[in-house]
Amino acid sequence: MDNLNMQKQDVVFALDIGTTKVCAIAGRENDHGKLEILGIGKVASTGVSRGVVSNIEKTVKAISEAIAAAERNSGCKAKVVHVGIAGQHIKSLQHRGILTRDNDIDEISERDIEKLINDMHKLVLPPGDKILHVIPQEYTVDNEQGITDPIGMSGVRLEANFHIITGQIAASNNIQRCVERVGMKVADITLEPIASAHSVLSEEEREAGIALVDIGGGTTDITIFQEGIIRHTAVIPFGGNVITNDIKEGCNVMSQQAEKLKLRFGSALAEEVYDNRIITIPGLKGRDPKEISEKNLARIIQARVEEILDYVVWEIKRSGYERKLIGGIVLTGGGALLNHIEKLTEFHTGMSTRIGLPIELLGHGYDERVCSPIFATAIGLLKKGIENTDPELFNEKEDEEIPVEEETPEPVTETSNDSGNGKWYEQIFRKTKEWFEAEPDTEF
Repeated sequence: MDNLNMQKQDVVFALDIGTTKVCAIAGRENDHGKLEILGIGKVASTGVSRGVVSNIEKTVKAISEAIAAAERNSGCKAKVVHVGIAGQHIKSLQHRGILTRDNDIDEISERDIEKLINDMHKLVLPPGDKILHVIPQEYTVDNEQGITDPIGMSGVRLEANFHIITGQIAASNNIQRCVERVGMKVADITLEPIASAHSVLSEEEREAGIALVDIGGGTTDITIFQEGIIRHTAVIPFGGNVITNDIKEGCNVMSQQAEKLKLRFGSALAEEVYDNRIITIPGLKGRDPKEISEKNLARIIQARVEEILDYVVWEIKRSGYERKLIGGIVLTGGGALLNHIEKLTEFHTGMSTRIGLPIELLGHGYDERVCSPIFATAIGLLKKGIENTDPELFNEKEDEEIPVEEETPEPVTETSNDSGNGKWYEQIFRKTKEWFEAEPDTEF
């Protein structure tokens, strides 16, 4: 029985709350250090806009369904979950920290590094922003520059360059609120492009220099690595949904039809469409069907993808690492599934390009469904969660039972017509319940 409990405690849950889908994955690390995927839950997302929660109730419902599916497949109950965050509100900045030590005899320790990092959290930020990640770039010890790991060295003056990633407090609070209303606890919140990089990039690519471009439904996230360190992060407020909207307006069709056209017949490179088939779309009730040329569809898609790539190129130039990315570009996310998008990226940027599949971390016999760029973020969050798992998080709720059926709260409006009925203490309880539940039901 103890072994069974230990196995269940080893299971980690990760949650990717995206603009088009909410994905939950349950897994654990096997004896060879690879991920063993035990359960998957993927549902459509309607309460998230451009990576940010815009409707609490709809997001809670999607999270509940995704987690329930992952729990059924894995046979384990989710108590804590590792969550990703993205959106246009994500910003990054560079800052330099300095620490003057008492003497140059004692070795530089982990404590000195932590003190430098903690000092970064004292930075004054715009109102409503908070620091999500503080990533050391390189260190300087007594004017000796370019040190990647100063622990064990001696010196009085310790300096470091930091890449600091910030986000809106309200955005992270809304994510936490949604998860808690499902009956779970947030273990940590990780920037989604960092998680994606964890699952699709090799150590050699990070060392050589590479730009990871994660094309999601609402945003396109860019993460630049060089010498194994994150050098630049950026969020472009365009993604797959904008392409769908262009098809909707360009072909004069409905949103659902535009999405199906993109997924089934879409191509990011019009010159690769040789057959130029005519696609027939059923008309509305009593109206004639519409005919759309496959090449014209590709031209619409290509125009928008090229615009997104223009922003990508601009961000790469702004980072200052344009000529240092030996590995080129890796595309991931749902947008990477567009036909010929890697070829268009090579033509448009002049950099070698490949599609990033999240299979680097997976053990043998993995589910074929996760072998897709769509799951790059979720698998990266799972790996980060396993690395950062605190046993106290499991022990904290060891004796607490969380019923699966009570994941979404009942609407308080059901009791509004009965205020004159029932005993006096039932009315007081009902009013108190309405008062407490009024705030979580607010839409953001």
